[in-house]
Amino acid sequence: MSNEQIAIFAGGCFWCTEPVFSQLKGVIKVESGYIGGHTENPTYKTICNGDTGHAEGIRITFDADLISFETLLEVFLVSHDPTTPNRQGNDIGTQYRSAVFCQNDAQMELTVNMINTFNQAGIYDAPIVTEVNGASTFYPAEDYHQYYFAKNPGNPYCMAVAAPKAAKIRAKYAALIK
Repeated sequence: MSNEQIAIFAGGCFWCTEPVFSQLKGVIKVESGYIGGHTENPTYKTICNGDTGHAEGIRITFDADLISFETLLEVFLVSHDPTTPNRQGNDIGTQYRSAVFCQNDAQMELTVNMINTFNQAGIYDAPIVTEVNGASTFYPAEDYHQYYFAKNPGNPYCMAVAAPKAAKIRAKYAALIK
């Protein structure tokens, strides 16, 4: 029996964050969706203008005996730019903010500590602005968004943004790749 746990990250477009994590050993499932907003049952269309307060996020189901939350968190912080508020590359708006939605106190403590460690070490040229939040309702995105990169590798956006992010993690964390 696996030691299944949940991690929820928002780091820009979920088309780009999902392939980063679905390639890792110990990751059972990655689901794209919406989190952190103030409306119920958001859709892609309703979150696109930023009025609902939701971020595009991913809910990762992982086997903690094979990969730790701490490792997933490190990959998250390295795989996107956690120093830009409400933006990842050309994607601009609150729906593209960097955030961690902690499922328990241990995740909260690990997240705060790792962000502080990264900032103190000067990993980035600017301070990390990733939001650290408690758990909130995660709304799965529409079916066509699930594993979008795997289904649409030739999509120009995927080729320009998602593929390089996934490749960066494969190169930096080769031992973690399935």
